[in-house]
This record gives sequence, structure tokens and C-alpha cells, in this order.
Amino acid sequence: ILHDPKILILDEPTSGLDPNQMDEIRSLIVALKKDKTILFSSHLLGEVNAICDHVLLIDKGQLKANCSIEEAKNYPGGIEAFFKDKTN
Repeated sequence: ILHDPKILILDEPTSGLDPNQMDEIRSLIVALKKDKTILFSSHLLGEVNAICDHVLLIDKGQLKANCSIEEAKNYPGGIEAFFKDKTN
């Protein structure tokens, strides 16, 4: 972030943080994504839902989904069912 990169790669950026810190990091990511490409990994569906515009779902080294977050949300049964079905 210091050198204003065009692409950020964030691996579980809120892992180990308290709820207030998680909210601050999520807000920062949302603000930064306006001007940057952000590759973001998370196992927290609420976080994915709150931050992401697009989903690349990788399971056991295989690309299982490549879609908008809206497509995942509109999946029959919701986003939870989307992730569950794509990883089974």
C-alpha cells in the first residue's frame, strides 16, 4: 500500500483481528478497490459478500467458479449453497 501498487494480493487479511479491526480493514479494502485490482482470499463468506465484486473459487487447486458476486448471491439457496455445491 505504501508504494501505491496497482494490484494488491491479500491472503486472509482479517485473520486474527478483533471485530473492530476487521471492520476497519474491510472498509479500507472497499475504499482501495475503487482504484486497484485486489486479489483476496478468505474462508469467511460474510467477508466475501461484503467486499468482493467478482468470485474466483479455487478448490484443491482447481478453478471451480468464475463469476460475479451477484451471480453467486442469486444462486438457488444463496451464496452459501453456491460455495457448497461448487466445492463438492
